Amino acid sequence: MNNIKGLRASLHNLGCKVNSYEMDVMEQKLRSSGCEIVPFNEEADIYIINTCTVTNIADRKSRQMLHRAKKENPGAVVVAVGCYVETGLEGVKKDECIDLAVGNNKKSEIVEILNEFFKAREDGADKTLFGRSMVDISHTDVYEDMQLNDLPGHTRAYIKIQDGCNQFCTYCVIPYARGRVRSRDMDDIIAEAAALAGKGCREIVITGIHVGSYGLDKGGVQLIDLLEKMDEIEGIERIRLSSIEPRIVTRENVDRMKSLKKLCPHFHLSLQSGCNSVLERMNRHYTAEEYREGVSLLRSAFDRPAITTDVIVGFPGETEEEFEECRRFCEEIAFYEMHVFKYSPRKGTVAAGMPGQLTDRQKSDRSDILLDMTERDSLAFRKSFIGEELKVLWEDEEVYSGKTYMIGHTERYVRVAKEAAPDGSAGPQSGELTIVKATGMLNPETLLCDD
Repeated sequence: MNNIKGLRASLHNLGCKVNSYEMDVMEQKLRSSGCEIVPFNEEADIYIINTCTVTNIADRKSRQMLHRAKKENPGAVVVAVGCYVETGLEGVKKDECIDLAVGNNKKSEIVEILNEFFKAREDGADKTLFGRSMVDISHTDVYEDMQLNDLPGHTRAYIKIQDGCNQFCTYCVIPYARGRVRSRDMDDIIAEAAALAGKGCREIVITGIHVGSYGLDKGGVQLIDLLEKMDEIEGIERIRLSSIEPRIVTRENVDRMKSLKKLCPHFHLSLQSGCNSVLERMNRHYTAEEYREGVSLLRSAFDRPAITTDVIVGFPGETEEEFEECRRFCEEIAFYEMHVFKYSPRKGTVAAGMPGQLTDRQKSDRSDILLDMTERDSLAFRKSFIGEELKVLWEDEEVYSGKTYMIGHTERYVRVAKEAAPDGSAGPQSGELTIVKATGMLNPETLLCDD
């Protein structure tokens, strides 16, 4: 018996690109089971919140969305899935808004779990958390079998290639929420990408909890091996890496990357700090000098690669001198974009107990300095393409200052706009790749182009 067929389900995602991929797979499975998917602000029979736990704030947002769902429809079944469930188990057990809690390694079984839940409830069982409706909240040594069969967007799709992390950075709780590295079989990844290409997907974004660790548990298989296989898939025009780390940016890997026809010259190379003493306290496993060498290798192999990064300011004990060292390093690298985060203590991590916790004002002041820097550098990078011909993958229409534009991105993930024809009779369509000339700026974040 398919107990959830015909029910209305609403899903809300919090957190990273991996969560987004997993949410797409869960939605796909619910649709195929006969569920009607409705927006989160509409009344539903089932609310599924894919939670995040990367910071204490993420925990709080997860709780807020769970409570909001129960308030939206007190009679609905509210399901908490994912990382907050793994790390906040005691709080989850006490939260009367949560009817069902599902661990990370059981997301692919969401339909079967819900069917069992509803059948038990029909049979008169007490299926609230106090009746122990918690499903396998534990880690596993096996990669969870998840595959995206439908294309959630028009142009690009995320593909998750691995789960877990072995790094144990002192500020991060994710290894405790996701477990150790588990890599997906290469043949399964290739099959998924090929199937998505057959449905019109033009760009694949490789994602995972720690993408650079792909293959560590497989023996001899590496990320670059997977990229070379994906480069051969007919119909895929672009392969984009969501994030890598300095240790895999070696001369050999960069030379092999350079030979790929479809790999986008857009590299999110995680930094966190440009100061060696801070990196050591973070347990980041590389130095600023090694990072600099990695950037140099990428820039020598690719024409103006887009180098983006994450930086944490205000890490415990960070002195004015250490921050200045980090600021100078970031200025030297001149990133296309920096995602700047103010350090937030995460309960259960080593860093949360470190001495020298900075004030919110200190962290905000340092954040503002780097945000001003990345705003200038990002604008300069975008402007450097004015007057050049660019290949753009078009995505969606947007209205800006009363005019309608088709929006797309270059292979370096520079946002581009082209004014749509008033009668809609001409112009690029979603999913098309066309070559246009950049003529100026529509706004600081977007190049304006002409045919």
